[in-house]
Amino acid sequence: MPRMMTGGNKPKKFSLALKRFLGSLKPWMVPIIFAIILAIGSTVCSIFGPKILGEMTDTAVADYGAAITQAGGQLPEPEALSAALSWGKLGELALILIGLFILSAILNYLEGVILSIVSAHYARKMRSEILDKISRLPISYFDKHQFGDTLSRMSNDVSMVSNTLADVLSRVMTSIATIIGILIMMMTISFNLSLIALIAVPFSLLFVSLVAKKAQNFFRSQQATLGNLNSTIEEDYSGQAIIKANSYEPTAVEKFSRTNRHLYDASWRAQFYSSLAFPITNICTNLSYVAICIVGGRMAIDGKLLIGSVQAFLQYVSQFNRPVTEVSQIASNIQQTLAAAERIYEFLDETEESADPEPSQTIANISGAVEFHEVNFSYDKVRPIIRDFSVKIKPGMQVAIVGPTGAGKTTIINLLMRFYDPDTGYISIDNIPTREMKRSDVRKLFGMVLQDTWLFSGTIEENLKYGNHHATHEDIVRATDASSIHHFIESLPQGYNTVISEDSDNISAGEKQLLTIARAMVANPPMMILDEATSNVDTRTEQIIQDAFNKLTHGRTAFVIAHRLSTIRNSDLILVMKEGNIVEHGTHDTLLAANGFYSELYNSQFADDEDA
Repeated sequence: MPRMMTGGNKPKKFSLALKRFLGSLKPWMVPIIFAIILAIGSTVCSIFGPKILGEMTDTAVADYGAAITQAGGQLPEPEALSAALSWGKLGELALILIGLFILSAILNYLEGVILSIVSAHYARKMRSEILDKISRLPISYFDKHQFGDTLSRMSNDVSMVSNTLADVLSRVMTSIATIIGILIMMMTISFNLSLIALIAVPFSLLFVSLVAKKAQNFFRSQQATLGNLNSTIEEDYSGQAIIKANSYEPTAVEKFSRTNRHLYDASWRAQFYSSLAFPITNICTNLSYVAICIVGGRMAIDGKLLIGSVQAFLQYVSQFNRPVTEVSQIASNIQQTLAAAERIYEFLDETEESADPEPSQTIANISGAVEFHEVNFSYDKVRPIIRDFSVKIKPGMQVAIVGPTGAGKTTIINLLMRFYDPDTGYISIDNIPTREMKRSDVRKLFGMVLQDTWLFSGTIEENLKYGNHHATHEDIVRATDASSIHHFIESLPQGYNTVISEDSDNISAGEKQLLTIARAMVANPPMMILDEATSNVDTRTEQIIQDAFNKLTHGRTAFVIAHRLSTIRNSDLILVMKEGNIVEHGTHDTLLAANGFYSELYNSQFADDEDA
């Protein structure tokens, strides 16, 4: 069973994820810096608003005061009061205010556009890095990790980071610029009132930091559980036929519900704790706002501050509290972003395949001689699978590998293809150890037809050219004709342009197998690896597939994992494996005559076929 990804169950340092996240933004530092400048410009334009409004208020109050003085302390008529106002100065200040607001909006819009572009480029870069990483990972990674979890990192986690990147950067930069700018403006009005306003800040930050630490684990658990949920969905979707055939629906639903419930619990707890930041900071800022109103009002009465200055300061306090509160609000987004980024970096840091040797050896004209020399191998370095495995295979031989489940048959193929390397001993091709060759060069020497008949969503011709992109249509027709699938393809409405569905469910199992054989013929490799898969087809199709196998392996060194022993009677060499060891080897007749383990396997299978 694949190991579940439980990154949310062990503590991680978000500071490291934040540092790495900021470091990953280096390619876009120029536009980000430009966006910062725009954010500062937009903020500067907006923070002068209360100051100008205060000047307008002071001007109006001074004009009203002068009018009342001229009237001998009596309240003048409205027409006289209106005439006393300095409309020219007020209009000038109003135009400046409107211009600043418009300029602030334009700069803010440009900043958002730039950060959105950066976000899109960042998402493309991260997905490319993940895809490149997948190509460099060893097969052992895919044996131990769920497909859905890896897919979740490429889709959900990258989307989480990219979608919140522009929003978080924009709001954080604007908030910081606003806090600094407004603080300066408040200090120019009243130092004492500024101190009162600042008292609430450390309390707000303290509460926010405590809540954020509590929310971190839940956000991390949320992302990890989402990966597990995607794996469950992918498995259940692709395995519906098996689920229904075994009446497994209730158990599958219960398993999904359990994971979904875990995701729900982690999500609401994360949102609950992160949402506490806003009301906590709001309480602190409102208390400071009340204190400023009382002290500022008293200062205005005592003549220490003008009314317009008190009005401007109160507006600044309101604006000052807004970015502080906003930072607390986006704390949840930051937590989610870093939790997702942490999972991405965890994947990108996975151990890759060991480097190919430099310089590496190549085989110019391969003959197909293969040797296993005292090979020992274990997947987990604890339980040995292959023990002291040695055999020499001559060019052009057909080698059948037989044995019960778990004997090590597939492991032999994994070692031969350098999906894994032996712990000790070596494998050589034409007297050149495969360790001294590049993995890609080793794998180009083999064509594989496996029991899992993998075909991708695309036309039949595109699938057949998968191993040889330079093949012509004539090459493909020759291969399909030799594998007895050409007539079937021609009978389809679109022929070779027929699109195979995503799950290849619009063609039968036998037709899939014949297509994979034709694909191997198009690639025309010097050696072949065959995993016979004829147990789920009818007798006639089995014979067609067997004939195609024989054509495919003619003149080539071939390794055949045999499931039906009756199909390997004519093999040049049969390796009989048991518990990782070759217990017998020889031809079909000599092994039957020896009356050993092979004879026991063959006779038991023959008896089963007779009973069937």
